[in-house]
Amino acid sequence: MRTKLLGAALAMAAALTLTACGGSSGSGDKPAADVSAEPKKAAITLDTPKDKPDLVLTNTSDKKYELAKETKGRPVLLYFGYTYCPDVCSTVVSDIAAATKKLSKEDQEKLQVVFVTTDPERDTPKRMREWLDAQGGQNIVGLTGDFDTIQAAAKPLGILVEKPKKEKDGSVTVSHGAEVVGFSPKDDAAHWIYTSSTTADQYAQDLPKIVKGENP
Repeated sequence: MRTKLLGAALAMAAALTLTACGGSSGSGDKPAADVSAEPKKAAITLDTPKDKPDLVLTNTSDKKYELAKETKGRPVLLYFGYTYCPDVCSTVVSDIAAATKKLSKEDQEKLQVVFVTTDPERDTPKRMREWLDAQGGQNIVGLTGDFDTIQAAAKPLGILVEKPKKEKDGSVTVSHGAEVVGFSPKDDAAHWIYTSSTTADQYAQDLPKIVKGENP
């Protein structure tokens, strides 16, 4: 298993990195998140908001899920990743899950976190549900479906997603942007970007404002 930085993709307001994760079977050990330091400003506020993708996929209940319709008027965190990722994806998802649990019950019900797989051939609805729950994300929506549809939805947001590649040794490398996109409930547009280095404490600091549609 390996993780490496492939390059920069600043399509919106900051250097967004493409992460290549290789692994032929289950997920690897999850590195501990660094929450020892005081939270610093993590959100990158976009000069020009981005439209929410009109994305229709299948959720972990094996039912059709229309992203724009289901999340209309709600604060949303959107992340593209995959369950076999040996490091980055589990850290990002578990940090977000931990942060959401610090919100008030009312705000938890408002916020919608959505995880879209970049490896739909292997990420079945059942596997995604089990994996998300294992990260503490019982309330996170998991979506899978046609790869081309997923790739097309990520591109306008500046998130690079490449088709999974099977290596000679049988492992699979899945390259994807590791950024989390935040959508405001006020206009359903993307206003904020978080990098993979954002900690659980930083998310916890920002989420109450995002729920209100305010800049963190």
